[in-house]
Amino acid sequence: MSAKKPLTPPKLMGIVNVTPDSFSDGGRYFNPAAAIAHGLRLAADGADILDVGGESTRPGAAPVADEEELRRILPVIKGLAEKTAAAISIDTRKPSVARAAISAGASIWNDVSALTHAPDSLEAATSLGCSIVLMHAQGDPRTMQDHPCYEDVVEEVYGFLDGRVGACVKAGVTMEKLIVDPGIGFGKTPPHNLALLRGLGRFTALGAPVLLGASRKRFIAALDDPSDSFGGPADQRLGGSIAAVIDGWRRGASIFRIHDVAETRQALKIAAAIEMA
Repeated sequence: MSAKKPLTPPKLMGIVNVTPDSFSDGGRYFNPAAAIAHGLRLAADGADILDVGGESTRPGAAPVADEEELRRILPVIKGLAEKTAAAISIDTRKPSVARAAISAGASIWNDVSALTHAPDSLEAATSLGCSIVLMHAQGDPRTMQDHPCYEDVVEEVYGFLDGRVGACVKAGVTMEKLIVDPGIGFGKTPPHNLALLRGLGRFTALGAPVLLGASRKRFIAALDDPSDSFGGPADQRLGGSIAAVIDGWRRGASIFRIHDVAETRQALKIAAAIEMA
């Protein structure tokens, strides 16, 4: 019997939404002090990265002006940078926000548009020299769930990310700085999401760490109770969220963007012990 391929040790990215309208906890951490305290709790629970976002990208969300996004996130990033050793990520599509966030203490730019939202995104990514998360999304947050359509969702998402990795490398971003994310829930139906989760190992061929962000997303509720068209409260999707993380880790993902850090850390610890037994 051949030996199993070793699994990559997972990293946990805790979500710090500084927004009034995020799908899961919008408004709960809108106050900077509350957001900082929440981030510190996530770090204490085992988060390796704290992902700070000031513009919701939930389905139907309206865009936020650069100035307002900066007003929301800068005090939080500065406060966290002073109080924790966890890496800080800025979840934004805007180069101006990314630049200010990196100056304030962030070291990762998590861009749901894979550096396509603004003409100077690639230039900014190259000059900043930080790590970059390239995520796939079909459409923008306002319209992405209107009618997502693919012939082969895994291959189409792979092709998009392959192109974005190539564009980054050509612009001067080194492979060591890149992370790829298939964008669960961003312009995808529940069957699309399941196909991407099942085919997650395909994305390891891109040569960059694979980030999975499935935490509390609506497809979990749709699978749990197909009769509930509203999806139920987002904070009641912990079981499905953890299932997606464990399966994703076994298929090759190594970074997990999550809301429930302590519970996910424990689940991964047990899964790793089973793999090592």
